[in-house]
Amino acid sequence: MDQTSKDSGWRGSPDLWLTAAQEALLEGGVDAVKIQPLARTLNLSRTSFYWFFKDREELLDALIARWREKNTGNLVGRTEAYAETVAEAMLNVCDCWLDSELFDSRFEFAIRSWALQSPGIAGEVHRADTQRIEALTHMFLNFGQDAARADVRARAVYLTQIGYISMQTQEDSAERLRRIADYVEIFTGVAPQQRELDRFFARHAHRCHTAAPER
Repeated sequence: MDQTSKDSGWRGSPDLWLTAAQEALLEGGVDAVKIQPLARTLNLSRTSFYWFFKDREELLDALIARWREKNTGNLVGRTEAYAETVAEAMLNVCDCWLDSELFDSRFEFAIRSWALQSPGIAGEVHRADTQRIEALTHMFLNFGQDAARADVRARAVYLTQIGYISMQTQEDSAERLRRIADYVEIFTGVAPQQRELDRFFARHAHRCHTAAPER
């Protein structure tokens, strides 16, 4: 029996505690991430927490690591995914804005809200922003954009999405899907080809009952 199996009984597991902490952060901000309330939520003893984390600070560090790995890691990964054209590369990135398994907008908002009261977390957010913009810039450079234009296009893409998150814009998946082709053309200067849209919409067919728009 592996260690995770041994520890998944009355003690819970590291992932169980971390997921509960993430939910608390999403619902009530960082001040809601406290050991005793988490223990009550999980119906576990406070003592069991210390099998996995030294203290609350270590749990908070693990939350930041999870956010960094998921949101930054997946966004960077989508900029590096195979694409025949810059429009298709942009569609790969757009996967993040539609799939919370790739990029969790609620988690992003919660971390950015936390950053407003913590210089340390603000630094983490700044580093993430820099890494993400650099990845988007490299994507544009790889498709022949000059450095200045690649930088501006990367910022336009990224700051638009962060604006969506910061403003908590309410837009359902179907509505956003209908706008994707125009967003791609605006961001890249190239209209996506129908076959590229077809592949993109096939990936997200379960999110929308309408067909991909014809180009």
